[in-house]
Amino acid sequence: MAGAACFLPQLRCRCSAAGIYQMAALALSGENSLDNLAVLCPGQGAQSVGMGADFYEAYPVAAGVYDAADEILKFKISQICFKGPEETLQATDNAQAAIFVTSVAIYRVLESLGKLPAAPAAYAGLSLGEYTALHLAGAISFEDALRVVRARGVLMQQAAVENPSTMLALIGADEAAAHQICAEAKAFGVIVPANFNAPGQIVLSGQMEACTQAAAIAAERGFRSVPLNVAGAFHSPLMQKAADAMAVVLEPVTFGPAAAPVISNVTAEAHGSTGMEIKLLLVNQIVASVRWQQSIEALEKSGITRFVEIGPGRTLAGLMRKINRKANLANVSTVADVAGLPA
Repeated sequence: MAGAACFLPQLRCRCSAAGIYQMAALALSGENSLDNLAVLCPGQGAQSVGMGADFYEAYPVAAGVYDAADEILKFKISQICFKGPEETLQATDNAQAAIFVTSVAIYRVLESLGKLPAAPAAYAGLSLGEYTALHLAGAISFEDALRVVRARGVLMQQAAVENPSTMLALIGADEAAAHQICAEAKAFGVIVPANFNAPGQIVLSGQMEACTQAAAIAAERGFRSVPLNVAGAFHSPLMQKAADAMAVVLEPVTFGPAAAPVISNVTAEAHGSTGMEIKLLLVNQIVASVRWQQSIEALEKSGITRFVEIGPGRTLAGLMRKINRKANLANVSTVADVAGLPA
């Protein structure tokens, strides 16, 4: 199969009209703020040992999600979530499946308690979280999504091992500055902007020496940089082999219409309505930049007035404070958080 990234230009054009139509429809979703709620799903990095254990013990519906996941995967992903050990949970092939399952379990609890509107107005997820969002919106079954997410983690881990690389958070730079730093550092290897997370927070992804040089260049320009503890250069051309293999994994998977718009990380627009459109964007997501800030801004422009982050950790809440400090956002990552949501 041809390189996955080659599909992006034509897909952006084909999805654009559908995405704009779906996003415009959000503004008409109702007067009540509950009707204008977007669900946000975290990505890799949100995992921590013990996540979801309180939900498993307190709510049978959550236990059912974990038990089903264990059966599908044929190993105890639940125990990796609850007891680790840390190094096992942190491995990319386990972390992605673990975050997906925990996020779904928490969502099903909130759904069963009437803590969510019958049909949230939109869904979005950061990187891995996009798969969670597509499942929660009804576009892909739990079993298919879990198998795909597990395969994605394995493939990305393999690509990282084959191409020693890393990621670097750039603090204080805008998009133009990030691109300029990459342009100067690329003489030392592959390096690209990987995540546009929030104003002043852009993540670079690339080969080791290129990232080292980028950090030095950033310091000269007055920007701070923070090396990230990751397996490899995710969302960069160094993941091309994983993207090509992911296209094969996704080919037989069935995607149906989502119950509400799901935002693509690549375009910051709603996914199109066909399975082919969704698959092509998911393949490209592995090698393309994640446009999280633009995704949140698009949701707000469409009429979304409330957000709830559902899943382990509070990463997306932290990014939201940088994107729009006044945003109405709740986070549910523990049982104690459930009481804070209105019924």
